[in-house]
Amino acid sequence: MDIRLNGKRYECAYSSAYDIRKNLFSEEDIIIINGFQISDDCTLKDNDEVFVISRGVMPAREQLEKMMAARHTPSVHNAVKKGFVGIAGLGGLGSNIAVSLARTGVGRMLLADFDIVEPSNLNRQSYYISHLGMYKTDALKNQLQQINPFIKIETCNIRVTDSNACELFGKCDVVCEAFDSPQAKAMLVNVLLQNCPEVKIVSGSGMAGLSSSNLIRTTRKVKNLYVCGDQQSEAKQGNGLMAPRVQICAGHQSNMVLRLLTGTEDV
Repeated sequence: MDIRLNGKRYECAYSSAYDIRKNLFSEEDIIIINGFQISDDCTLKDNDEVFVISRGVMPAREQLEKMMAARHTPSVHNAVKKGFVGIAGLGGLGSNIAVSLARTGVGRMLLADFDIVEPSNLNRQSYYISHLGMYKTDALKNQLQQINPFIKIETCNIRVTDSNACELFGKCDVVCEAFDSPQAKAMLVNVLLQNCPEVKIVSGSGMAGLSSSNLIRTTRKVKNLYVCGDQQSEAKQGNGLMAPRVQICAGHQSNMVLRLLTGTEDV
């Protein structure tokens, strides 16, 4: 019986997953069969994709790549790995978007922000006390490299303006607009739509407060522009930005990015 074991062809003399683990690995190791981690033994068949991963040990690059491909299915993983995603603004939306995309294996990211991590950011942004005072670009890059050390991360400690937006993001496949300011949001969207016709934009609008999670949705506004959020709730006194709804909106944006990278343009 021929299977793929940890990314390589293997002529298998064992009938079950647990037999492989018992004879070739450690009883404590994790077994992933065809993209799913098993909790009970199962019979093997030709062409099964089997990964046996040691607990608490970072796998080699090739092994990690093969494991992620098996988890996501190879065609999806390969499309995502080729993607180049820009993230404009690394606050509550941008930092959480970046983490999701890193976990999913996006091959290349451009992170742009001019600000540093402050205590008020910790209620919703993907930073820690150890990041306080650091540029958000540096803090987030450090975090992403702890999640997936093999993705390419570029950073720009710069304020995004109408005069540099195209230079920064013009070569990206998808750009996530993740600013706090409505004026900055409108500027980036308009500049890219007018001057970078090949770039797809995923924007966030309306995620403040404690309103229902189900009001947050993704809509396609025009060609190449997708907006995530409830498009109504703004941050103001008595209606602050809080982690749950911000992360829900960031999840919508991340998922739309993945759909676009894999060729699905409907919402």
